[in-house]
Order: sequence, then C-alpha cells, then structure tokens
Amino acid sequence: VQLVESGGALVQPGGSLRLSCVASGLTSDDYAIGWFRQAPGKVREAIASLSSRRASPYIADSFEDRFTISRDIAKNTVHLQMNGLKPEDTAVYHCAAEVRTAWLIDPILYDHKGQGTQVTVSS
Repeated sequence: VQLVESGGALVQPGGSLRLSCVASGLTSDDYAIGWFRQAPGKVREAIASLSSRRASPYIADSFEDRFTISRDIAKNTVHLQMNGLKPEDTAVYHCAAEVRTAWLIDPILYDHKGQGTQVTVSS
C-alpha cells in the first residue's frame, strides 16, 4: 500500500486548506483510512478516519468543529478539509491506511503511513 499526500501549504490564520491522499495497492474495499498530524517536539495527534466497517466517519473531538474527512472512492482518494486554521495547526499531516484490522478508529495505529505534507499557519 502506498499513500501520497498533497495540499499542504503556508496559509494565514483563519484560512482553509484541503489535503488529499491518493492510495494505491489496496486490493479490496475493506480498509480504514485517515489522517493524523505531528508538530515538532509534540506527540502525534489523531484527526479523523473512515472505515468500511463504520457508517460514519470518526473525527477527534478537538477537530470536529473545523475539520472534515471525505473520500472519493472512484479515485482512491481521501480528503481532509480544514477550516479556521490556527498557528497551532502547524504540523506535518500524514495519511494512514489499515487493511488487517479495518475496524480501528485511530489512524496513528494503522500499518501504512504516508510521508506527510507540511501545513504552516502563520501571518
């Protein structure tokens, strides 16, 4: 499984970004995919995930009012829409996918992870 993220950029506080992750090598529709982030000197934070085993997406409480996860099944792409960005959102955002245990909610635990895309929020 390969995951390639894109969409990271420098954005002003209050701005929006949409991150994309293209997944390849997934041999079935039974998997979970999601996003987490890591800022320098900080622990990884789970953001959101989608799973074939769950009807609704998972969004961590601290992000549910500003971030949305969605998926384009035909393009094997998952998006993270981020609104109302703050300087503390500055981090590398990673996509992750899980095949063996697709019921897992936390993308930090997923087996497959992308290299990440840098998001910087600054004026």
